[in-house]
Amino acid sequence: MRVVSPGTGAALRLLAATADAKAVVEIGTGTGVSGIHLLHGMRPDGVLTTVDSEPDRQQLARTAYREAGFAANRARFIPGRALEVLPRLADGGYDLVFCDGDRLEYPDYLAESLRLLRPGGLVCFEGTFAQGRSMDAAHQEPEVVRLRELMRSVRDHEALAPVLLPTDDGLLCAVRRR
Repeated sequence: MRVVSPGTGAALRLLAATADAKAVVEIGTGTGVSGIHLLHGMRPDGVLTTVDSEPDRQQLARTAYREAGFAANRARFIPGRALEVLPRLADGGYDLVFCDGDRLEYPDYLAESLRLLRPGGLVCFEGTFAQGRSMDAAHQEPEVVRLRELMRSVRDHEALAPVLLPTDDGLLCAVRRR
């Protein structure tokens, strides 16, 4: 299980604060590290919706959030595969979508994120450098090929203004233009 680096966490906190985020979706709960960073950046009345196919991970995150001082009503845990859960979430109802799930599904997460985000909202993808492999054409593993596809899609999408932040393993972010 991957855990976001302190640099990535600080970037997420900053982005959530900059967006004045009240509603955030996180794909890939993990142990709750990224969620804690997002919650610290969000408005005090904000709610983090976190999706993971492993309920035991969500239990770890629930404990971590409580120990970090967040009230239980600040996070909504939805167990299940992201591509089955995301279509059930409200169109245009979210300020930020953070993707740290199955990297093979990242291009599909982009399509769902565009539907979920309000104009001016942010989408972020963790691990887009793939430990340097996505920047080296010699690497053709399926995950790396999908990451390159994602980066091209984000770069070329007329509704997005992207940036690739050089955090630990790369954080691809884009704002959905109004």
